[in-house]
Amino acid sequence: MKILVKAKPGSKRAYIKEEPQGLFGNNSGDAPLRRFTVAVAERAVEGRANGAIVSALADHFGVPRSRVRITAGLHAKEKTVEIDEK
Repeated sequence: MKILVKAKPGSKRAYIKEEPQGLFGNNSGDAPLRRFTVAVAERAVEGRANGAIVSALADHFGVPRSRVRITAGLHAKEKTVEIDEK
């Protein structure tokens, strides 16, 4: 499953929130993607925030961390994340 993530590094409170609009289209014409806001305490320094986002999403979806990877937007606040639920 692919999702869109808006990252909020350096947040006082860590949380994951699915956006109420639910579904957003993507550029490739595939099925619409779910969009989440993910806030983490770690700052965006040396990949710490990305690591925290991956860990938070793995916990949220109940999968091992190795099955969650950021496929686009490593250095941006808007990210595309792929989660292997198998």
